Amino acid sequence: MSVPLDIVTDLAHGGRWTSLRGAGREWLWRRTAPERDSVSPGDAFVDAGGLEECVPTVRGTPDHGDAWSRPWTREGAADVLHCDRFTLARTLRATADGAQADYVLTADAGFRFVWAAHALLDLSDHAALHTRDGARTRLFPEAAPLLERAWPDGAPWVEGRWPAPGGLRLDRFGPDDGTAVGAVVDASECCVHDDADRLSLTLEADGQPMSIALWRNLGGFPAPHPYRSTGVEPMLGRVFDLAQAGPGDAARVPASGEVRWRLTLTTTCRCA
Repeated sequence: MSVPLDIVTDLAHGGRWTSLRGAGREWLWRRTAPERDSVSPGDAFVDAGGLEECVPTVRGTPDHGDAWSRPWTREGAADVLHCDRFTLARTLRATADGAQADYVLTADAGFRFVWAAHALLDLSDHAALHTRDGARTRLFPEAAPLLERAWPDGAPWVEGRWPAPGGLRLDRFGPDDGTAVGAVVDASECCVHDDADRLSLTLEADGQPMSIALWRNLGGFPAPHPYRSTGVEPMLGRVFDLAQAGPGDAARVPASGEVRWRLTLTTTCRCA
């Protein structure tokens, strides 16, 4: 049954979503990270869980982007982030069957960026991720020891097909096994199944590359004190690190100076 989803955010600390809740279920995983309260732009990322707005990159520089370490403001109905090269506005609203987040990024024409709704979800060992079978999937170097074939020298990623690129099954989260893998799937919609609960995430953006990023950390990151964190991340772009983006791998601001997109979350799934 579809139900509204309530979103709670923390504008003072990067605009982070601290809660995504519906029908008594909290979907976002969180961890205690008091050092998050005193970060400055350019600091190494401090993982407090929830959903982070990662822009203009995820990996690379600045670590997890510019948004997470800066205060946002409320301007009318929108939450707004002002950075040196861009402004990002976000409008959240509950719907009858979930929630919607509408975004507008304003910058000079030609500005390239990656954006990800870096959602760390509170999932059981039985949870599964469903998206389009056969979708092109990029795996990144931390996956090298887990693949059926050797990693090509110097390659920033290798490609395979969902749900088992390179023989590595990614659609099941499973128990902790000491691994951590990042992947980017060529899809704009996915659905998480966790026992009887469902969370569907759908991205819409005209003329921009869209994907679903996966961070499946089953106690393999970070050293020396790893923990479990599972991320399902709708993304504009097809790479984690903007510096590695080739043609078509990053969003680009058109002549209008604006990029608009929508993230829709529901508690029912169209995916299998």
